[in-house]
Amino acid sequence: MTVPETIPQPLTGAAQDTAPAAPEPVTEALRPHAEHAFAHELTALAAADDRPRPARWRLSPWAVATYLLGGTLPDGTLITPKYVGPRRIVEVAVTTLATDRALLLLGVPGTAKTWVSEHLAAAVSGDSTLLVQGTAGTPEEAIRYGWNYARLLAEGPSRAALVPSPVMRAMAQGMTARVEELTRVPADVQDTLITILSEKTLPVPELGEEVQAVPGFNLIATANDRDRGVNDLSSALRRRFNTVVLPLPATADAEVDIVTRRVAQLGRSLKLPAVPEGVEEIRRVVTVFRELRDGVTTDGRTRLKSPSGTLSTAEAISVVTGGLALAAHFGDGVLRPGDVAAGILGAVVRDPAADQVIWQEYLETVVRERDGWKDFYRACREVSA
Repeated sequence: MTVPETIPQPLTGAAQDTAPAAPEPVTEALRPHAEHAFAHELTALAAADDRPRPARWRLSPWAVATYLLGGTLPDGTLITPKYVGPRRIVEVAVTTLATDRALLLLGVPGTAKTWVSEHLAAAVSGDSTLLVQGTAGTPEEAIRYGWNYARLLAEGPSRAALVPSPVMRAMAQGMTARVEELTRVPADVQDTLITILSEKTLPVPELGEEVQAVPGFNLIATANDRDRGVNDLSSALRRRFNTVVLPLPATADAEVDIVTRRVAQLGRSLKLPAVPEGVEEIRRVVTVFRELRDGVTTDGRTRLKSPSGTLSTAEAISVVTGGLALAAHFGDGVLRPGDVAAGILGAVVRDPAADQVIWQEYLETVVRERDGWKDFYRACREVSA
């Protein structure tokens, strides 16, 4: 059965051969969607892309991978990397979206799952906003559909009273839907995806009809199994996904590069000082996080206790961005140890009893004895007192 004729207006694009235009960007948005922030790169890629494209894709799989990983086009246009990591991971993720299997991005918190999900949707469909944010309170209607209750009470169940979810709209328009933090969604709500992903249909029993997905539809979900409050995926649902694990950065240099790039992007939007002025402190933050996360110093000589927090790359980005703001508004604009010390303390000490002991031990046995780190040691001691 085809999509019902009078499904609400957002679904009428299902009959078109090309994906609908992306929403107009909000003027001076604090954080523009990927398709708006990198519109010039997507446009340049589309112009240079002469490879086959799956139905309703804005770019070919090769161009989508190039958008994520970065490169230089024949006309000299520079495509900035959105993901720094193994190329094969991106290639497998993009290829999955070109098949009939959904994509599950799995990893510990802070491994850029949401970031990669957004940019994949932007490159494939030109619209990353068909999003369901998973929480412990996410209802079934957020994935399937809801109702305009004023019309429902006045008219009874009707097509005009139906309110499509982002997933239903993506099915009807042949676009990419996103479900963030899938493992935070209650198990019974998770399983509403099984029919959608296996049969590519969404029944509407109240109307005796169904919405069928058109070519181009797929779904990207993100999940981690480290946070509390996680609901494991059922085996039936997990089989509907191709799982791609996003690892933590393999080297300190790679993590410094990621933090530097992302902080520079955030800094421009917040009008903060240029990142190059604080590269030394960025490397110091990354070193502290990696050593405590791995439970061993960089030289491998000293074993360390790891705190309860994840100390992810995303948290390092937050610490450095906060430090830049301090330097800009209460300093001379140059990132210094005193600007990042409080942020590091907040990231490391999540459990005041156990983590405080681990942090103090690290300061006294590692930081205090490290050449060139005396200013950092004093700043950390001051905020830890």
